[in-house]
Amino acid sequence: MTQTLEKKSTGQQSGMKDLTIGAPFRCILEFWFPVFLGTLFQQLYNMVDTMIVGKYLGLNQLAGVGVTGSLSFLVIGFCIGICSGFAIPVAQSFGAKDNTALRRYVTNSVWYCGAISLLLTVLTVVLCNQMLVWMNTPDAAFRYAYMYIVVIFAGIPFTILYNMVSGILRALGDSKSPVVFLIVSSVLNIGLDMLFIPVFGMDVEGAAFATVIAQGVSGFASLVYLVKKFEILKMQKGDWKPQGSYLKTLTLVGLPMGLQYSITAIGTIVLQTAVNSFGEIAVAGVAAANKVYSLISCPLEAMGNTMATFAGQNMGAKKMDRIRKGLYQSTLACIALSVLTFGLVVLFGNQMSLLFINKEEVEALAYAYEYILISTLGFPLLTVVLTVRFTIQGMGFSVFAMTAGVLEMAARCFVALALPAHFGFTSVCFANLSAWIAADLFLIPAFFYCKRKLEGKTPLRSVGFLSKLRHS
Repeated sequence: MTQTLEKKSTGQQSGMKDLTIGAPFRCILEFWFPVFLGTLFQQLYNMVDTMIVGKYLGLNQLAGVGVTGSLSFLVIGFCIGICSGFAIPVAQSFGAKDNTALRRYVTNSVWYCGAISLLLTVLTVVLCNQMLVWMNTPDAAFRYAYMYIVVIFAGIPFTILYNMVSGILRALGDSKSPVVFLIVSSVLNIGLDMLFIPVFGMDVEGAAFATVIAQGVSGFASLVYLVKKFEILKMQKGDWKPQGSYLKTLTLVGLPMGLQYSITAIGTIVLQTAVNSFGEIAVAGVAAANKVYSLISCPLEAMGNTMATFAGQNMGAKKMDRIRKGLYQSTLACIALSVLTFGLVVLFGNQMSLLFINKEEVEALAYAYEYILISTLGFPLLTVVLTVRFTIQGMGFSVFAMTAGVLEMAARCFVALALPAHFGFTSVCFANLSAWIAADLFLIPAFFYCKRKLEGKTPLRSVGFLSKLRHS
């Protein structure tokens, strides 16, 4: 009887947002804007590192930090992906108004994330030198790459803490609070960068320490807020006990999402290896271009994260029509934004790169402009990848999203390995476009297949938590 009453009494606490009611696109926009600001400020961590390294330390140090981008994405992306995956059953439980399941998914996520933090930190710190060797890192940049990435890897527990808590907050419909913590952390990150490098005279490890410290502050502050603010998470007897059924569901949903990020990152590592073959100047140019790319792609990335929560809550509420309508509207809006972004890059791409490269480095600027121009040309393709893939994840089909990541990796690796010998640096620039095309060709029919399954138009096999919801 108590559990039945709980299912009907989730309620709308301050800060939480129920995405299962109201006009779909309006709900999406209201949720998206804080997520976009959060994504933007999150990019400031790495962007400020790169700007200060490039301006105060030099081109080899900039190349060293740039080389680590794909390697960092391989590991940190896994952490972000798995935390996002763990938040999906929380969002579905919230949409289904099942507070007991919601609390237990949260507590089992805590146990899971603690174990992953310990394992990943030890493995990556021990192996990061060898990974840089496998990537054919240029000699002039190798020492700086190692100095930077080993500190970032040592801070993995802070990364997981923040992403776990922010994922839970978004699952409950609170997309605003994580932004506040990130703004504070970003300001702290900038201040520590300026203190460690120009004032204390530290090398690239100063930028890494600034990032890790800022991430830790953000993570602990958001954790305190989560515990004190949300009555819905007030734990009851038995909630903290690890439970196999919940851990299994978290594994089935979270692990494929983490692997999807890492699989995609393998393709970017291969791409980075191809870039490395063109020398330190090309590496520095692409490093700057990737920072510009990370900044201007924030609206699209934020829409993907928004659709995961939107689809998750509405999946819990069994409102498939809202999911379909929200997906179509958000995709069209982001395609229009992509066209506008490409125009801005055509006009101001060089000026954007000057944030990270001195104007005297003409050759590096040329590499940066070509890379970001061609990548931005494919933003409409990237839009579909993000909105459809995250919607499928929110619906509970994480394996399909991971499959799209495999296709991305295969296409990116083929272009990066097979074409540079014949077409030079330009072929490297088209690797991202080929990856997004491959993913889209799979994801679009996959969405309709998932939709038909959940509507009962094709036989429904077990999809973890979704099958429980459907038959409850």
